[in-house]
Amino acid sequence: MLNVHPIILKDLQTITKSDLPWEKLYGKTVLITGANGFLPAYMVQTLLLLNENIGTDKLIKVIGLVRNIEKAKKKFESILDNINFSLIVADITMPIVINEKIDFIIHAASQASPKYYGTDPVGTLSANTIGTFNLLNLAVENYVEKFLYFSSSEVYGTVANSNSIDENSYGLIDPTQVRSCYAESKRMGETMCVSFSSQYKVPVNTVRPFHTYGPGLSFDDGRVFADFVANIVRGEDIVMNSDGSSVRSFCYLADATVGFFTVLLKGENSASYNVGNPKESVSIAELADLLVDIYPDKKLRAIFNKVEKEGYLKSNVSKVCPSIEKLISLGWEPNTNLKDGFKRTIDSFI
Repeated sequence: MLNVHPIILKDLQTITKSDLPWEKLYGKTVLITGANGFLPAYMVQTLLLLNENIGTDKLIKVIGLVRNIEKAKKKFESILDNINFSLIVADITMPIVINEKIDFIIHAASQASPKYYGTDPVGTLSANTIGTFNLLNLAVENYVEKFLYFSSSEVYGTVANSNSIDENSYGLIDPTQVRSCYAESKRMGETMCVSFSSQYKVPVNTVRPFHTYGPGLSFDDGRVFADFVANIVRGEDIVMNSDGSSVRSFCYLADATVGFFTVLLKGENSASYNVGNPKESVSIAELADLLVDIYPDKKLRAIFNKVEKEGYLKSNVSKVCPSIEKLISLGWEPNTNLKDGFKRTIDSFI
């Protein structure tokens, strides 16, 4: 049994019990880029947990591609001796050489936090463009069964200011603004995927996560909900550097992970899918109040500061709420409410 926090283990067990065609992965090798990142780490652990319940001739091999080996070793300390898991240190903006057959590629390496958009815009866009190009070439060489690309809700641009964003809704992204380094490069990554699918017959799918939270969230992530979680864990008042009016839809990591695997295993070729939870849409101020109320014994407060963090380029989108009908049609639906999800998240650090 994986040696992880009980909350994480229960999440992973729930994921593996999902009604999905897991057998498509049996006996296959899965390459996951950015493996020690917040979202892909749950996918790594899910695949290794699956191995505990299948025959030795069907074991799934997981290769994690990372840039920071020390960070990765710390993240995966409990599974480093697992013979079906290995780490490769590489920069995806350079040509990638892996001397074994790869069956599935999950490309999740990206600087997703807004704290990087102003401080390292070139590094941000490079992973989403040059990195994607290199990995798609690797997919061609290996005749992969599926290439799953992690995009973002940011690709919708200004159209995000609506009550329900479906996969065919696109708004303005100003390419002359530095903050567009992330959204524009994610859009280009998606175009690369469908282009390789058309020209080289690479089976591709794209997922567009919407504000995912859960155990393993980095306290220095840079996004406000990560700051809030860190505040509660440390016993600090929540300080908001805005008026808290922006509305976001928050999806618990375990639910989102099932969504990612649903797209990987059941997605229509070249299609993109929103992965989020529109039922759990709240303002930033409401989220702060909710987290404080979950732990009344801590006697914490939610305070408005309105002093923006240095280097942080905020979004000009006031409301982000996805339509998930397309993914629901594949049999997926999120089940975790905000209170339970954030309590599980915070308790996993305590």
